[in-house]
Amino acid sequence: MDERTNLAVPAKYWLRRKDTLKEPTVLQSFAFDEVHKHLYALQVCRGGADDGDLCLNKLDYKGHRLGHMYLRGFGHGVSMGVQNASDGTVWIWTEADAENGYGQGVTRFRFFDGAVRTGEDVKIRHPIEGSTNNQPSVCMASRRIAVRYRMDNKPRYRVWDLDAFVARDYSAPVADFAQTGAHPDPKIPFQGYALYRDRLYQLAGTAYDEKTNPAVSKGNAYVSCLAIPTGELLQQWHTEAACSLDYREPEGLAVRRSPQPRVYMGFASGEEGARRFSVYYKPAA
Repeated sequence: MDERTNLAVPAKYWLRRKDTLKEPTVLQSFAFDEVHKHLYALQVCRGGADDGDLCLNKLDYKGHRLGHMYLRGFGHGVSMGVQNASDGTVWIWTEADAENGYGQGVTRFRFFDGAVRTGEDVKIRHPIEGSTNNQPSVCMASRRIAVRYRMDNKPRYRVWDLDAFVARDYSAPVADFAQTGAHPDPKIPFQGYALYRDRLYQLAGTAYDEKTNPAVSKGNAYVSCLAIPTGELLQQWHTEAACSLDYREPEGLAVRRSPQPRVYMGFASGEEGARRFSVYYKPAA
């Protein structure tokens, strides 16, 4: 099942400096519905970070917004997933049950334009007893789901068969391992991850800063790859993708299977209160 993308291959842009998200805040994470050619993107609502209020955007592959919905008290939107069920239903997976702005469980729901959802409207799962900050990612190629979580405040990943997880059988995970290798500097913020077959891709970095992260250095964003089930670091790469953007903060990671497996990275730009988003990808070598 190894179709690992070579992260050293230069990135290409797919969408650039789009202002089509509903909220004026940065992109947090995104995922593809490849069956219907839709892109879903999460944002923290303006003024809603402490409460875990999110805006979910539905876009086409040109970045045009097709609709949105609000998720009150769900989390920070660190990662998300799209599940294409056998009956044609599209399920969106996100974190839920926010405390201090981060989801302590995960949930799935259907997209309805203009809808507002709270924790009372969805069935929240807590698959890892004693964990905090649960954040999901879905791989339809392998029909697996991963949850990034914290145990004793240390980040880890756990991976399950998707059908078993949907049935609430959490007893036999495919893998469970510590998060490693997201960035050479462990103090640099984590910015997203994506599960794809026997690989897990990560993104970390900060926005440009004249003193700590100057644009002349082309930023401090790193993309990395871990092996499943061991969690071994296979590759870590300083990405210069989107280095010409102003502000330029890495935000979100996803994998698209068609026309060939590609790792997509999100970047925020623009002024505060009027953020834009760009998406770059690593093509197959």
